[in-house]
Amino acid sequence: MTNKKRICILGAGAWGTALSIAMLKTGHHVSLLPRRAEQAEEIQRTRENAKYLKDISISPEIQVSSEFESLKNADIVLWVIPAQHSGEIAQKLKACLLSHVPIVICSKGIDAHSEIIDENSLLSAVIGKELPNPLAVLSGPNFAIEIAQGLPAAATLAASVPEFAFSLIETLRNPFYRIYASDDPIGVQVAGAIKNVIAIASGIVIGKNLGNNANAALITRGLAEMRRLGLALGGKLETFLGLAAVGDLTLTCSSPQSRNMSLGIALGTGRKLEDILKHSHTVAEGLYTAEAVHKLSTLKSISMPICEAVYKILYHNEKVDDVIRSLLARQTTWEES
Repeated sequence: MTNKKRICILGAGAWGTALSIAMLKTGHHVSLLPRRAEQAEEIQRTRENAKYLKDISISPEIQVSSEFESLKNADIVLWVIPAQHSGEIAQKLKACLLSHVPIVICSKGIDAHSEIIDENSLLSAVIGKELPNPLAVLSGPNFAIEIAQGLPAAATLAASVPEFAFSLIETLRNPFYRIYASDDPIGVQVAGAIKNVIAIASGIVIGKNLGNNANAALITRGLAEMRRLGLALGGKLETFLGLAAVGDLTLTCSSPQSRNMSLGIALGTGRKLEDILKHSHTVAEGLYTAEAVHKLSTLKSISMPICEAVYKILYHNEKVDDVIRSLLARQTTWEES
């Protein structure tokens, strides 16, 4: 391949590691930057990320380093830093990352740290506040393990300027990873964040053995909540019919591979949140997003009863059975509302 580019994946959890493997198939140079030096050293030594993506081999062609200075050579950065650490990491990168280098946000969530949760809590705003780089968003129904295994998948890449999105897709796609373009980064981010909260609710339904009917209804009404908030923040209706919304929501609510659904299943079987978190080495992003969505929907006066139910269970220790009864007893409304 002529004109090989340098793709840098920032963050080495399961998704960052899987993306580094997928990007190697593009024929470009790939580097993986864990946030912690000890993790980088372990991956260099074992060529495996045993903590996050066990039994998946990481090619020696993928350069691994924890030195942010190496970002100075990047042509494209894939941002896979957890949402709640993105602002802090963005501040640290000001001296390392050239301003013209595109950043593709591959993390999902809403920054829950700020006192006021609003449009500026979306990751594009959080990162954009610290870095002047052109931004895009990659999202879709992608389990990390399947991407790492090279199984076929699709995703959406959104940027405000369509030509920018298409140029990134030309670099990032591989024969098994089809990427569609979108001009709605707001809608794609909202969909990616909200689906994690709905997945916790779906897990609760599964954990309590409430049946497939209940889960299908929850997913459908969860999509309605996602759409309402997305449109209120400036997203586009068609986004919520595509891969970033329907696709990702369906995947995340269909398998305990999802950390968020697994958290919900554990809650549905009666386990306490503190106990679940104590025995987990990763935190489901939906835990933070549920609080952020509560504040955001309150600010915007958007009705999101399923997300609100999850928030009450997680942050007010309300009993699952009581919350379910309250949801089912809500006043009848038009379905599209």
